[in-house]
Amino acid sequence: MKILSVFGTRPEAVKMAPIVRLLAQTAGVESRVCVTAQHRQMLDQVLSLFEIKPNYDLDLMRDDQSLAQLSAAIFTNLDPVFADFKPDWVLAQGDTTTVAITSLLAYYHRIKFGHVEAGLRTHDKWQPFPEEINRRIAGVTADMHFAPTEWSKQNLLREGIDESIIKVTGNTVIDALQYVSKQSEPQEITQLATTKLKTNKLILVTAHRRENFGKSMEDICHALTELAKRGDVEIVYPVHLNPNVQEPVNRLLKGIDHITLLPPLDYLPLVHLMKHAALILTDSGGIQEEAPAFGIPTLVLRDVTERPEGVEAGTLKLVGTETSYIVQEAKRLLDDESAYTEMAKASNPYGDGHAAEKIIQSLLNS
Repeated sequence: MKILSVFGTRPEAVKMAPIVRLLAQTAGVESRVCVTAQHRQMLDQVLSLFEIKPNYDLDLMRDDQSLAQLSAAIFTNLDPVFADFKPDWVLAQGDTTTVAITSLLAYYHRIKFGHVEAGLRTHDKWQPFPEEINRRIAGVTADMHFAPTEWSKQNLLREGIDESIIKVTGNTVIDALQYVSKQSEPQEITQLATTKLKTNKLILVTAHRRENFGKSMEDICHALTELAKRGDVEIVYPVHLNPNVQEPVNRLLKGIDHITLLPPLDYLPLVHLMKHAALILTDSGGIQEEAPAFGIPTLVLRDVTERPEGVEAGTLKLVGTETSYIVQEAKRLLDDESAYTEMAKASNPYGDGHAAEKIIQSLLNS
C-alpha cells in the first residue's frame, strides 16, 4: 500500500508526525511525505524534532501571499507529486489551506483521501476563517474520516456521511505530546522558569488567529495589560510572526512589567513551558487539546470553538476577546481555588495516545 502524507504548517506536522513515524515502521506500506511549507520556519523545527525527512518539499511560503495565491501554488506544485508517486491513499490533517487543496486534488486524481481530525465544526463559516470551510471541503471529498471524538463523529453523521467510513481514533496530538513531554526540558525554558517564575504564577498566552486580527487583538492586549498590574503573575507570550499580530502586540505590550514577549517557540520548548503554566489564554486549536493533558485551566479567546468536548468536560472556557470579560475570568481562576481546581482536575476528552495506531490499522483493513 502506497500512502502519501501531506502537510504544511507546524500544527499539521505535530499531529501527522506520530502517523508518519509509525507508517515508516509498518510492513507492507510504502510511505512518503510531502510538505507544502505553508509555514516554513515553524514547520522545519517540528520535522527536526520528530526526525522526519520529507520526500517532497514544495517550499511554497511567500511573504504576504493571499489565500488565492497560496491555493493556486499548492494546486500547481502538488499535482506532479501525485502523478509521480501514484499513492493508494493520501492523508492530511485538520483544516488548513493545504488540507482543502490536497483533498480536492486527490479527488481530481481519483485517489482515496483520508482526513485526520475529521468532523470538527463551529457551524459558522466565518469562524474560524478560512478553516471552517477548509475542513468542510475535506469532509465532502474524504473516503475515510478519522474523527478524534464521538462528538466529531456525530457532526459527520448529521452531514450524511456513511458511518462505515468514520473511525473514532482520539487525537494524534496526544500521541505527539506524550513523545515530546518525555524529552529533556530545553535550557531556555529552565532559565525562564528560574528567573521569571520564582514567586509569580505563569500565564501563557498564544493568540494569532486570523479572525482576531484588528480590534480583537488589541482588546486581548488590553486585557493582558490589566492582568499584569496584579504583580503576582508573569505573562509569557510567544508572538506569532504574522505582522497583524506582531504590530499590535509590540505596540501595546512591549516594556510592560510582568509581561515577557518571546519570538515564536519551537514545539519542544512550548510543551515544556506549558507544563509550568498556571493558566493558559489561547485562540489556538491545538493548545485547547494539549492543555487538558497537563491539567491546566484554559480560557479560549474565541466566541465559538470546534472543540466543545473540552468546554463540556470543564477543561476549557470560551471567553471571547472582550477585555473586561477576559480579565474577569482570569482573575476568578487565579483567586478562587475551588474554581481553579474544578477546571484543573477535569478529564481530558481527546484521547489516550494511541490514535496513530488506530488510523493506520483502519487503512490496512480498508
